[in-house]
Amino acid sequence: MKDALEATRMLASAVLRETTRAAHDAVDTLFSRFDLTDRASYAAMLVAHARALPVAEAAMAAESSLPAWRPRTPLLAEDLHDLGRVMPAPLALELPAGAAAIAGLAYVVEGSRLGGVYLARQVGAGLPARYLSAAHGKGEWRAFLGWLDQAGLAGGPDWIEAASAGAAAGFALYQRAEEAEVAA
Repeated sequence: MKDALEATRMLASAVLRETTRAAHDAVDTLFSRFDLTDRASYAAMLVAHARALPVAEAAMAAESSLPAWRPRTPLLAEDLHDLGRVMPAPLALELPAGAAAIAGLAYVVEGSRLGGVYLARQVGAGLPARYLSAAHGKGEWRAFLGWLDQAGLAGGPDWIEAASAGAAAGFALYQRAEEAEVAA
């Protein structure tokens, strides 16, 4: 992968999108099993997210090089509370060390806001949707991608490869979270 990156000078965001496409699609397919109009099914989907999001956001909060972002764990906890559910124990995050890996994880977490806004429209009437409705502010996603691309250019192919590994770890975390909830 390093040779291809050096030859094309691809932007980090494009590399992450391409290298994690299959994992992203797999996670989307797994989470599509939940019926967001059904209270119990929707609550189960939120519990699955709660197994992953807090640990991911904790890793992001510990990395000072990331651009500003807004945590959604409190919103998720509020929605679960309204549904009569509690936050589950988070899964372990199996993330490579380093700022680049955390940047890749942030790509997954912040990217999920885009899908969340789409999903929020499908939530049943009367069900809380603070977490899914927590969209990016105007220009925030583009600014994050711009930061990611600049960090990739500065860090080079090794940085982008580490960020890709972090993004893959993020998608794997959400996949394990969904599987844990379905098995529960």
